[in-house]
Amino acid sequence: MVTTQQLVGCPGGPRWPGVPPPPGRAGSPAPGTGPGGHALHLREPQMAFLAAQCGLTLQQTRRWFRRRRNQDRPCLTKKFCEASWRFLFYLCSFFGGLSVLYHESWLWTPVMCWDNYPDQPLKPGLYYWYLLELSFYISLLITLHLDVKRKDFKEQVAHHFVTITLIVFSYSANLLRIGSLVLLLHDASDYLLEACKIFNYTRWRKACDTLFIIFSLVFFYTRLVLFPTQILYTTYYESIASSGPFFGYYFFNGLLMMLQLLHVFWSCLILRMIYSFTKKGQMEKDVRSDVEEADSSDGDVVQESLPLKNGAAPTDGPRSRAPGRLANGHAPAT
Repeated sequence: MVTTQQLVGCPGGPRWPGVPPPPGRAGSPAPGTGPGGHALHLREPQMAFLAAQCGLTLQQTRRWFRRRRNQDRPCLTKKFCEASWRFLFYLCSFFGGLSVLYHESWLWTPVMCWDNYPDQPLKPGLYYWYLLELSFYISLLITLHLDVKRKDFKEQVAHHFVTITLIVFSYSANLLRIGSLVLLLHDASDYLLEACKIFNYTRWRKACDTLFIIFSLVFFYTRLVLFPTQILYTTYYESIASSGPFFGYYFFNGLLMMLQLLHVFWSCLILRMIYSFTKKGQMEKDVRSDVEEADSSDGDVVQESLPLKNGAAPTDGPRSRAPGRLANGHAPAT
């Protein structure tokens, strides 16, 4: 995973068209920015006092803090890197799982997942694919705090916990047939989402818009149609048609219902993006992402300052209060 990030999207890797290079290191911290140089949200009197100390106008000080806060937000390079390696994994996982299950009867008829249960042999291909999926979701949960944080962070944590619990429990209870169908349905749309992100970050708008429509259709069909009508139906009703409830019946179905609730939540976010898409004609930003603060926010009209000679303070801003000295501490020329 780390190697893929370094080769595809990290600063040491190749430059992709439309993806700007990562920003350089932040400058030296200004007075009052807190430990480690992290920008604080200062009040107006504190901002004015800091502007007077630095010999800047109030608008310039506000702009500095806004840009400093934006530096702490993830850059496009990091987002592109994350989307790239996830796309490669989901693509390989989906088609690898499809090749494993293609010739299995329960892929096309889910009710056959319960034939001769629990005396069902485990084939090597399904075993290795299951372990691959389990290791992937464990790695996602461990590195979640290092990835790009979005507004659905809590939902992502819940999803990873539920998925890992489902994989472990289904393996322990020999429910691998129905578990493999759940994994395949999820992978069917995940690689399309990551591909859409990649084109969005590289500003290939037409490809991004087309993939977004395809992803939305696949997501709604697999998560809101196939999952409840095929997976939930067979686990709730068909699994107990010829015998009593299997071990962990209520626990297993409760986890699947939690997944379905998360599907509905993310479907609402996608519908919001589709609504924005139909209004503006192109896909907007991910509604889960944070927005950078504009330089002209808070109603301020920010004017670029002219180059200053010898470090002198601007004429329209406060100067240092030390008599006989300029804002940078130099004595005036005589």
